[in-house]
Amino acid sequence: MASTSQLTMAMITLYSGDAKRIQHFMKVYAFAKMIAEEEQVGLKHREAIEVAALVYDIGIDAAEKKYHSDAGEYQEIEGLPIARAMLMALDFSPALINHVCDLIAYHHTYREIDDIDLQILVEADFLVNAYEDEMPKRSIKAFRDRVFRTETGTQYLNEIFDLT
Repeated sequence: MASTSQLTMAMITLYSGDAKRIQHFMKVYAFAKMIAEEEQVGLKHREAIEVAALVYDIGIDAAEKKYHSDAGEYQEIEGLPIARAMLMALDFSPALINHVCDLIAYHHTYREIDDIDLQILVEADFLVNAYEDEMPKRSIKAFRDRVFRTETGTQYLNEIFDLT
């Protein structure tokens, strides 16, 4: 069974020379890990969250090449086989791989999130995207009010963007 450290190195190798993308998934990973720990998510779920946070955007290059777009729907489609192959090569368990692939398939779907793993992944990704995309406070607040559900993710968002 591989570790998140091995997966991190595999992702860095995959994105060699693309510091922006490497920085992005590392920040999402850090926020996802912290939110999961603070929300006291069980170890099995934390592993899935951490693995998914490293690979959830793995289809972005393939989407850009195939569709000339990095739209979320294309990333979700193209990312699944790439992530599955990488996780299998690193000897992650089939159950974990299937769950991570489900998270990848829905990480741009913000309606009716009923899985804590997906909720945390979405919140961690937004924490990073809001900063990197220089979103206005009103947009950040609207997304928070519509999508955020964890106390920790909400607190991070409020503190980072001074939304209180």
